[in-house]
Amino acid sequence: MQTARQKTSSFPSLVVSIHDVSIVTRGIVEEMLEDLAGVGVSVTSLLVIPDHHHRGRIDGNERFSSWLRGAVASGHEVVLHGFSHFRTRKYGEGMATRLITRSYTAGEGEFFDLSFKEASDLLCEGRRALANCGVTAEGFIAPAWLLGGEAENAVREEGFAYTTRIGTVIDIRTGVSYPSRSMVYSVRAGWRRAMSLVWNEVLFWRLNNASLLRIGLHPPDWKHRTIRRHILKCIGLALRNREATTYRVWLAQTRSTSLSGQYGES
Repeated sequence: MQTARQKTSSFPSLVVSIHDVSIVTRGIVEEMLEDLAGVGVSVTSLLVIPDHHHRGRIDGNERFSSWLRGAVASGHEVVLHGFSHFRTRKYGEGMATRLITRSYTAGEGEFFDLSFKEASDLLCEGRRALANCGVTAEGFIAPAWLLGGEAENAVREEGFAYTTRIGTVIDIRTGVSYPSRSMVYSVRAGWRRAMSLVWNEVLFWRLNNASLLRIGLHPPDWKHRTIRRHILKCIGLALRNREATTYRVWLAQTRSTSLSGQYGES
């Protein structure tokens, strides 16, 4: 896979992604979208979980399906985000696996170590659930960005256009990986929230000249006033010289720009 150097483009962009969108979180996601629109973000990438912790499928809830179709009609993008978002613990896990799947992500790394077939089956079922809601997804993003090798092969074979990790956006169609570190907040404990505020303040200014700024949000972020305030502040500052977009649109623009450069067009 090729790696593209990060450089300033003709369209400095901001992608705000909302993770863990489901029938469980729809109410708070609506509040998040309202607040984001208030600071100038009218489109986001919505990372949808088809059956969040097995608490109800999205295609079994017409109210959610209707809301999701409306969001897409308004310009938001749907991204498949695992299937249940939950990883069952396995016997004999090593220390490294326990640290990654339990401490780092609290059991949410569903696609961390799936076999090719297990991943492929879940991807197909996830797509079916989205289709039953009347929407489609070009991209797949693994829960907690933990995408194992066989699962990544399944994502590629199932024809998804892109995926992301915490530090990259991967265009599966072209084979190019774009370095792009996502801002993300950890709010499970007070010390995590304090560290997140410091880390993301530093990271925001460090990424100031990056062509793509990514901010990944989770519904629990909105339960903490200081976190929410910091997020909205950073977004407001970013929009002074960036355009809010989605992963799908950003990749389409990037591919188009690359082709123009390849053929010497201005």
